[in-house]
Amino acid sequence: MLDKSGVRFIGSMGKAGGFNICPDCRSSLSKRKVPQLALVNDLYCGSLPEQFADLTWVKEKVCALYCITAHVTRLFQSSDTTQPRVFHGNTCAHEMNTVSMATVLPHTPTDVNGFLSVVFIGPEKFDLKRMGTLFRVRRQKIWSFLLWLHHQNNLYADIHLDSSIVSLYPEDGPILGLVEHIVEDHKLNFHIRPAEHIAASTGSSPDLFHRGQIKL
Repeated sequence: MLDKSGVRFIGSMGKAGGFNICPDCRSSLSKRKVPQLALVNDLYCGSLPEQFADLTWVKEKVCALYCITAHVTRLFQSSDTTQPRVFHGNTCAHEMNTVSMATVLPHTPTDVNGFLSVVFIGPEKFDLKRMGTLFRVRRQKIWSFLLWLHHQNNLYADIHLDSSIVSLYPEDGPILGLVEHIVEDHKLNFHIRPAEHIAASTGSSPDLFHRGQIKL
């Protein structure tokens, strides 16, 4: 079974002309091993309807049966005064040693914030409203997604959906309560590359961290 997005087609007849294979899968195949993330390992859960194509990872966490990771987002504001809305940063997911299954969904904002934290480094004060869609949640989208899961996913069939909890989320905006989980540093040298700073503080290689630049 192949994902068609990984197949290169040629000609008007749509004949397969090759495959796109990531380095990890290529390495496993060269050793005659089944890649860890191969579809044959039953890791494919299907595709979401188009209406849920814009779900953010925060909204997914609000609706997740299991919360097994804590997310730390580190943002570096640009030192260029002409680009105050440009940030460099990354989000690292850390595994937790406790796993519990939700009996009521969605999770409350307080519960979700317990798995989130932000470290902001820059010359200005952190403004959550300038973060664009980074921590955006939408009340109706969360409820619609849960109703869809309740009817389409057997794992959600017996989960109680509480509309009173959904009302705790904004109609459209950043998740409430996140400001209490933000650490600001206005003195650190924010001219250095984010991954280099993290590597220096953890003793890890900068290549282990996802780097990116976002304009919000």
